[in-house]
Amino acid sequence: MANTNLANAKNAKNDEFYTQYNDIQKEINAYLEYNPDVFRGKTILLPCDDPEWSNFTKFFAQNFEAFGLKKLISTSYAVESKRIKDWQPTLFETESPYYDADKSRTHGKIFVLDEDVNGDGRFNINDLQWSYLEGDGDFRSDEVKALRDEADIIITNPPFSLFREFFTWIMEAEKKFVIVGNINAVSYKEIFPYIKEGKVWLGSSYFNGGAAFFIANAAHYDPNKMSNQKNAYFQNGQFLWRVNGVRWYTNIDHGRRHEPLPLMTMEDNIIYSKHKEVRGRQYEHYENFDAIEVPFYDAIPSDYEGLMGVPRSFLDKYCPEQFEIVGVDSTDFSEELGIAPIGEDWIRRYKQAGGTGHMTANMRNLVLTVDGMPKISYARIIIRKKQ
Repeated sequence: MANTNLANAKNAKNDEFYTQYNDIQKEINAYLEYNPDVFRGKTILLPCDDPEWSNFTKFFAQNFEAFGLKKLISTSYAVESKRIKDWQPTLFETESPYYDADKSRTHGKIFVLDEDVNGDGRFNINDLQWSYLEGDGDFRSDEVKALRDEADIIITNPPFSLFREFFTWIMEAEKKFVIVGNINAVSYKEIFPYIKEGKVWLGSSYFNGGAAFFIANAAHYDPNKMSNQKNAYFQNGQFLWRVNGVRWYTNIDHGRRHEPLPLMTMEDNIIYSKHKEVRGRQYEHYENFDAIEVPFYDAIPSDYEGLMGVPRSFLDKYCPEQFEIVGVDSTDFSEELGIAPIGEDWIRRYKQAGGTGHMTANMRNLVLTVDGMPKISYARIIIRKKQ
């Protein structure tokens, strides 16, 4: 199933997955290409990371001067708060003059880069200074909130299980950010209004086919339990865990966001589309909402002026100058959008046609009939083309 690995990550007590260096570099470079000074003079906070292992910390420390940063701050959760068993502190920690055996397990750590500590005339990873936090490093603590308020930009891969809360934590402070999350988050009630209003959008890169390989601790995950062995393997001494549907979320502009999506007319899509669901057939109209079903973002017609239901993957190609986002067919927004309940008659026809899904008449899923077969549409974003 598409989200098996994400579900496994959520069920694990420790759902920290470390982002690969090349994925971070690819995404951050996109913002720099659009605006070379986007990070200049800024304080960047990297919460929810372990500075000893996080590639975010390494990447920004190594590029501190090139980006013109003012200050870099990175924090981590205490080991005890992550419920990690059989843990031992690293040599980095135990051989440091700051090591405190009493705090090692119960306190988070903070790394700061804002001065030339070793006096070599450069600001880089060798100038990182660390100490224990007063608390466990939870981003919701007053201690880390103060660091959030000090920062200009927040960049991290937050725990999957806390994504909604972490997003809200950023937005209440009105900070710029670049964070990793699942594509399903676009329909969350805490997030979709920002996407609709053009205050938040997806990042420039979307990993490999929408799936990301994260670095995980092999001691806590059993690859033999993976649904597909290709989803978990060792490479260069690291255990990589594949998670589907992963995206970058941001409110920092990048060039790809303003590239219009090439479109064909409805007739050309019907004749030439590479998708058999569209080629040779008319666009279906939803039975309980005034919009047409467009099952692929590259099948959006150029000559249709009404509402269209498109996959969430459309947001990877969304150009705000080309399209307007009207709504999303999620539980929190379907009624407001005007999607009518599916009703008893549609359920009866669905069951007669062999449908087995459990549903009630008051559900507001988008439904349609394809070749005489009642169908429930996949999750859709509702859009219209701008004039």
